[in-house]
Amino acid sequence: MSKAVFDVKIGGDFACFTNPALKVERCSYPMITPGAARGVLESIFWKPEIRFEIRQIKVLKPIKQISIMRNEIKDRQTKEPIVIEKGKQRQQRGSLILKDVEYVIRTEIIQKAGRHSLEAYKDQFQRKLEKGQYHHTPYLGTREFAAWFEPADGSEEAEEPVTLAIGRMLFDIAYCESAERAEIRFHRRDSKKEKTYTVKGYAHALYFDAILKNNVLEVPREKYNELYELEGNHV
Repeated sequence: MSKAVFDVKIGGDFACFTNPALKVERCSYPMITPGAARGVLESIFWKPEIRFEIRQIKVLKPIKQISIMRNEIKDRQTKEPIVIEKGKQRQQRGSLILKDVEYVIRTEIIQKAGRHSLEAYKDQFQRKLEKGQYHHTPYLGTREFAAWFEPADGSEEAEEPVTLAIGRMLFDIAYCESAERAEIRFHRRDSKKEKTYTVKGYAHALYFDAILKNNVLEVPREKYNELYELEGNHV
């Protein structure tokens, strides 16, 4: 399995990486999660033949939290459009979010399959970073908090030293096929036939003990093995 390492600098005015253990009000983790970091990178460059494995996250800006109130929709979106004026769909919720964030994400690009070489994917990703192009708009936790990005040059230094025991942090979400737990539908890809198909199953959250040491969060590699085992190593 081929690999390539990239350092990507990202940031934004606001961010919200919601702790799922706090369901009533949105409360952000004090920094970006590995799953959210992967989401930003996939928004810049997405191909079904590759995946991003986050190795390290460096916090450059001091951790600042602010509290805001937002109007949100009470129910989940379905095939039918939601009419806000009917059925009291709008509700106000408090959110504890982050302000003025900036990170350096170290990632490995892992090639799972595909007709192109890893070098071709590396070049495509590098061009996207340098030109500021993306597959879809990158955001920091929620869609209203847009992110900017650029290649990291290795000179990035934190504004102030931070060491913090974050505790139990969301690593990523595994999408598992299951006939017994057909709670959601999601896509799988057959690399041999080069087509996508829909399956039923459930989402399983993975966690790890996160410690920010001297502004750096090391992401455990073994969690990816657990993730891929749950998902069945589908491409």
